[in-house]
Amino acid sequence: MIFTRNLYKAIALLLLCLFLATGCSNSDRLEQQGVTKITFWHGINPPENRDIFQELVAKFNQDNPRIEVEALYVGQPDAQLPKILAATVSGQPPDILWYVAQITGKLNQLGALFPLENWLDNSAIKSEIDPAMFDSMELDGHILSIPFATNNAAVFYRPSLFAQAGIEDIPKNWDELKATAQKLTQDTNNDRRVDRHGIFLSLGKGEWTVFTWLPFIYSAGGDLLKNGKPNLVNDGAIAALQLGADLVQDGVAILSPPERGYEIDRFIEGKAAMQITGPWTLAQLKSTNIDYGVFPIPVDKQPAAVIGGENLFVFKTTPERQQASLKFLEYILSEEFQTSWALATGYLPVNLKSQQSPGYQEFVAENPVINVFLEQMQWAKSRPIIPQYTRVSENLGRAIEASLLGKQTPSEALKRSQQRLELVFGN
Repeated sequence: MIFTRNLYKAIALLLLCLFLATGCSNSDRLEQQGVTKITFWHGINPPENRDIFQELVAKFNQDNPRIEVEALYVGQPDAQLPKILAATVSGQPPDILWYVAQITGKLNQLGALFPLENWLDNSAIKSEIDPAMFDSMELDGHILSIPFATNNAAVFYRPSLFAQAGIEDIPKNWDELKATAQKLTQDTNNDRRVDRHGIFLSLGKGEWTVFTWLPFIYSAGGDLLKNGKPNLVNDGAIAALQLGADLVQDGVAILSPPERGYEIDRFIEGKAAMQITGPWTLAQLKSTNIDYGVFPIPVDKQPAAVIGGENLFVFKTTPERQQASLKFLEYILSEEFQTSWALATGYLPVNLKSQQSPGYQEFVAENPVINVFLEQMQWAKSRPIIPQYTRVSENLGRAIEASLLGKQTPSEALKRSQQRLELVFGN
């Protein structure tokens, strides 16, 4: 077994080396021409959004002939993590990384990040950043990332299916969500098997699953930390996981394949009438011509949402590449990029001028579902920015998975995850 694990590690490192080596000869050629090449790793999804981003990168490269940004899709965030850590430890990271802000603590522990506060304090772009974003940018008195764009999750639904089921009002609380899901769950072809479920729920141990379930934990008054240490066994977390377990046990929810809760195929096909996702799916949904609407996360004790979106990190490389990276960051934060990205994808802009621009205001008027996400930003919370966040997230994900699959009660699953975390953090 030890030999097998070492073999896997060796293969993984070899593949990483081959991946990093791609384009080296091109970099040398560009350097000889006085062009600074920087690499940008990302996991932008769905593919339609990746195409839009490539177009915006191409525009930057055209407008800045002394810089060439190479944007590389390296998989979904959970698949990226081993590559990121291996590249960082080996001293061969990308110049810029697109990832959730919760990786900040881990990368900072490794001493890999280029601090951004001196650059940002001397840049006019700082005053244009939405103040709500700064919590995700800062750690230990330093600004270590900047927001790429922001969002939060809400419940997408199919109005035509609601009408067919005789549902006139959207659910506002958890009891109403259960009742609505029950009415929407149907055997539409009379073969005595359910072929349309009320709601599609994310399953898995990864960050996406945690992101979609945290609003319910926060709504029930729960949290992940207490006095800076993990505190998964609390009434809010137990209540949120019990809600999911009840929906599954009642047969009104269909679970996603593991770690694929972001896919909306079943929603588009009408096999699930509701799904928790975000505004980044708008471009994909528009291309399908299906009907859809959005309503806020149903409330237990208080309204809740979680700030989503990814931040951009600059790694310590060379002065030339770091300066080129900062130039690209200014472009990402600019009104031009933020408005273009928001109009094309549905993400919420982090630039204040972009938010108030006539183009974006017109877009919101034409896409009123955006107002749900804008409203939820008023009470949206950031996930913890701590070095061991990935451990906390993984163990919460394991508890979510165990309770949804009926392997343990929510209380048992959370207690087991808490015990694992205490071995890492100490009592």
